[in-house]
Amino acid sequence: MKKNDTILLGHGSGGKLTHDLIDHLFARYFDNPILRQQGDSALLEVTSGKLAFTTDSFVVDPVFFPGGNIGHLAIAGTVNDLSVSGAIPLYLSAGFIIEEGFSMESLEIIVKTMAEEAHKAGVSIVTGDTKVVDRGKCDKLFINTSGIGQLSVANEHISSGITIRPGDKIIINGSIGDHGMAIMAARKELNISTKIESDCACLNSLIHESIQGCKDIRFMRDATRGGLGTVVAELTKGKSFGLKLDETKIKVRENVRGLCEMLGFDPLYVANEGKVLVVVGPEEADLVVSRMKQHPLGVEAAIIGEITSDHQGTAWLETVVGGKRIIDMLSGNQLPRIC
Repeated sequence: MKKNDTILLGHGSGGKLTHDLIDHLFARYFDNPILRQQGDSALLEVTSGKLAFTTDSFVVDPVFFPGGNIGHLAIAGTVNDLSVSGAIPLYLSAGFIIEEGFSMESLEIIVKTMAEEAHKAGVSIVTGDTKVVDRGKCDKLFINTSGIGQLSVANEHISSGITIRPGDKIIINGSIGDHGMAIMAARKELNISTKIESDCACLNSLIHESIQGCKDIRFMRDATRGGLGTVVAELTKGKSFGLKLDETKIKVRENVRGLCEMLGFDPLYVANEGKVLVVVGPEEADLVVSRMKQHPLGVEAAIIGEITSDHQGTAWLETVVGGKRIIDMLSGNQLPRIC
């Protein structure tokens, strides 16, 4: 392949430049027997049971940020969407929309990161697509990833939360708001004395090790756009139960809290990319927390609240000063292009 320092419109033409880009970049990093077939569809083998299928698009600005990049985010986001449904992630697709003039070196770093994250998560990138648009028609790089996972009958209820009942405990695997504030600091080029890093990570191994053999896992959700507050507000809306969180149990790093206060954000509504909220029966809550703490992504895991029989259809926060406030759905877009 003739060495190009930037993406050209010809890389999206379907001709020689496109094939060179696929063969010498994408196929080199994403290589596996299924992708090697290079057919119009990937032919997948699955065992009996149900499949979980998800798709997501990533338009984060900037594409490189403390703790990750858009490729890291694309793999982790899709792996996590499958994992919190109770599925075992297996296969991913990767679609790229690239702006003419985007640095080839930057693209290679992103693709390499995707390959490394997929390998760590135990998933294969088996199909994809590449399009190139004129300068100014796309902001550097957009990525779409779709994912397929194997779902056991025992975990079919987790996505819906239909088995949630009063007394169930609410667990999260660590601090909140890290990703959103890392993006804001990078976007605004803020000179902060202590660097804030995104928590972007694939959670499938943490989730699998934490819930394996448990019979009372009621619900899981990753607290991404809209943060923890939006997840619990969505969970209780129109339901016959309420939910309360204990603010003293919710960890927010001091540098994250300080930046939130400076910019006027509530950490409850700031995006995360490596946090899972788990609703579990009271008998197994301590076991799940104990298992999480043994995993690198769960050392700060804690029970932060519970499901209640009062205040049906409402989530509320018991504050540090002893008061209570309703946790509403996030109104508007607090942090655009956060993932």
